[in-house]
Amino acid sequence: MRQRIIVTALIALAVTSCQKKASGQTVAVVNGEEITASELNSELASQQNPSADTKQARVAALQNLINRKLLVQQAKSDGIDKSPEYITQLRRGTDDLLINMLVSRRVNTAQVPTPDQINQFEASHSEAFAGREVWNLSQLVYPLPKNPAVEAKLKAAKSLDEVAQTLTAAGIQFQRSSRKLDTAMFPDAIYQQIAKLPAGEPFIANGPDKAVASVIQERTPNPTPPEQARTIALNLMKREQANQVIQDRVKTLRASAKIEYQPGFAPAAK
Repeated sequence: MRQRIIVTALIALAVTSCQKKASGQTVAVVNGEEITASELNSELASQQNPSADTKQARVAALQNLINRKLLVQQAKSDGIDKSPEYITQLRRGTDDLLINMLVSRRVNTAQVPTPDQINQFEASHSEAFAGREVWNLSQLVYPLPKNPAVEAKLKAAKSLDEVAQTLTAAGIQFQRSSRKLDTAMFPDAIYQQIAKLPAGEPFIANGPDKAVASVIQERTPNPTPPEQARTIALNLMKREQANQVIQDRVKTLRASAKIEYQPGFAPAAK
């Protein structure tokens, strides 16, 4: 009898010790799962205005975390965390996080560009700085042609009217539209190609199932204010540096990696 009492007491003690409480670094407990102060701070930092670390903001952020925790618990209850789709996306998300952290670590330890380097960068990317413009575009939107001959004629077109005539002759319906486009949104290499086109000559952008042929009708100067240019330039330089880090690192890793393909999956030999 005494042994039974001791066992019962030990079980009760174990249950009590496993019960999590909202104290210390634990700001809330949701169905036995803790939300820590670190999680709350991370949630606040991820908001659009992280400087608004007021009591009201912290309360709202904590409620968001609780809602998310409840939805996650429901998803697990439904067995979603055991599904092949979830496992695949989880691996992809983990891979992306590790790659981002690898690149960030290397970029953040790199030397800060000098004022001369920043000035050179701005001069070589005028579309985002002193030479920045807003373009008024006339456009034709149409489904991607399946006939290579039609595609070739569209690429060779010297005007938007010629594009329309080619589409009409091929029986391809299209829609006319217009839009404004900030040249700062262009990657530099693409901007350089478009900027060299003769006036009135279209440029074509292909999407997954549609294409857009555009002609610049009007250019309005929109230079970046000098007080903003340095910050924007630093961010763009860091982005370019991150892309270069990825390319260089992948090239080095591939050179020493052992990669085996199932027949039919290997890339074509160069």
